[in-house]
Amino acid sequence: MRDDSDWGSFLEAGQWNVDEDLAEEFLKANTERRKVIREYAHDLLKPKKIPPISRLLVCLTKLFSAITLWYIFDKRRGREKSRQGISRRLRLRFVKLGSTYIKLGQIISSGRGLFPKELVDEFALLRDRVPPESYIDIKNVIEEDYSRPLESIFSTFDREPIAAASIAQVHRATLVTGENVVVKVQRPRVGDLVRKDIKALSWLAPRLVGRIPVSALANPPALVEVFTETIVEELDFRLEADNMISIAKMLATADQRNVVVPRPRLDLVTKRVLVMEQMHGLAFDDVVGIKDAGIDPKELLRAGLVAFAEGSLIHGIFHGDLHGGNLFILEDGKTALLDFGITGRFTESERRAFMRLLIAGITGNTRQQVLALCELGALPQDLDIDMVIKDLDLDGPVKDPTKMSNEQLAQEMSLLTKKLLDYGAKAPKELMLFVKNLMFLDGATATLAPDIDIIAEIQNVYLHLVKTHGSKIVNELGLNNGELKPEVDAEIVKSTFGVTDNVDKLTYEDIQKRRELIKKRMTEKRK
Repeated sequence: MRDDSDWGSFLEAGQWNVDEDLAEEFLKANTERRKVIREYAHDLLKPKKIPPISRLLVCLTKLFSAITLWYIFDKRRGREKSRQGISRRLRLRFVKLGSTYIKLGQIISSGRGLFPKELVDEFALLRDRVPPESYIDIKNVIEEDYSRPLESIFSTFDREPIAAASIAQVHRATLVTGENVVVKVQRPRVGDLVRKDIKALSWLAPRLVGRIPVSALANPPALVEVFTETIVEELDFRLEADNMISIAKMLATADQRNVVVPRPRLDLVTKRVLVMEQMHGLAFDDVVGIKDAGIDPKELLRAGLVAFAEGSLIHGIFHGDLHGGNLFILEDGKTALLDFGITGRFTESERRAFMRLLIAGITGNTRQQVLALCELGALPQDLDIDMVIKDLDLDGPVKDPTKMSNEQLAQEMSLLTKKLLDYGAKAPKELMLFVKNLMFLDGATATLAPDIDIIAEIQNVYLHLVKTHGSKIVNELGLNNGELKPEVDAEIVKSTFGVTDNVDKLTYEDIQKRRELIKKRMTEKRK
């Protein structure tokens, strides 16, 4: 039997070996299961004349009370405190409303740059400040799924969880066979609650279009659709174990061994229970500890960027929920990924479209970028591409937002948002997950290596892809000889960030200064 670290990016010294043949059978079984779950998600989203009235009333009452208290106590305390007030009150109501809203809050918290900072910061507390279920309830879930006593499986099982999230919580344990593991257990009754909430949200969302003054929430039905596709898959831990194996295989195939995945115990995976090996390391944002361990933070970022890009473009799969709590740094400098409930999976046609989008972006081919967005479902398939390019002025000179007046900047952003919505633009699940991960990597850069040269790093990722997969990219995109450029044009990279200045280097610190200036101007315009 082949060692699992040969075909998967696991720790070399594991407490058990994942049988390769068993893993393949497991993946095949989940292919059909995944289709059934996606059909179930689409059924939940079908328009309904009457929503689940009682649940909708509970949700609206709690949310309305948050807005009322904000209006009375916070609204007149200045813009920043007003936003902090409504964000805090909404976060508290989301906790009371339970798993669905907590998960929705967690997704919003990962959208730094898409949602207001105050909302993101407040909802980030939902990642690790969720009240846990009682030990008895957790024990009952385990025993129901295994049809036997907990003590027959685990010689020890910590009653207090090490983490409690929206869908599940995690406990340390020891198997009767002696292996130290962590056990992810789904909260009881969460499935029924999610079903009712999605039906209520899918009824409510169309009635909120144009009523929420946040651009990222301007299309509530699209957000509910993405959210539903994500959460229904999270409710089946067999799919999460499938994601763990698939990403471990992808990393090994791509030879990206600096990123590793914990081994699942496939014989102990059920719909609501997932057993995996314990891993220990440094927090991803522990810069001092990382440097003290002799690990170069820049190398961590580079390894993560290459693995993320190659997984998405070449293999069509990537971890869909990167944040500080879902990864840590091992003592040998490798990055361990955790929590695979949300995983991006492109179909072959979507993967090629996504490859077209990124390669066209790097090489400055505007028409191919719009075409790729249509193929991905972000824009309607029958859209007149030339009209869109002209209407959005995509073929004109780069507009540097830092050189616009307050009025010009506000008008430009408002007009762009309106035009995109008029075209029927939306964010497909995988595209939204990819952008969300980029937002995390953006913040990780600020923490780990704010002086890193962004142009050079994009060049590094691009050169790796061209050197390793150039022929595949050329064939799949139908490119002619010479169309795949051997290196990135620095001017195109700068234009992506709206930079028109004559600079050879662009650091995160430079980008952050520009963002602060834009934010200041937008704030002044609102005042």
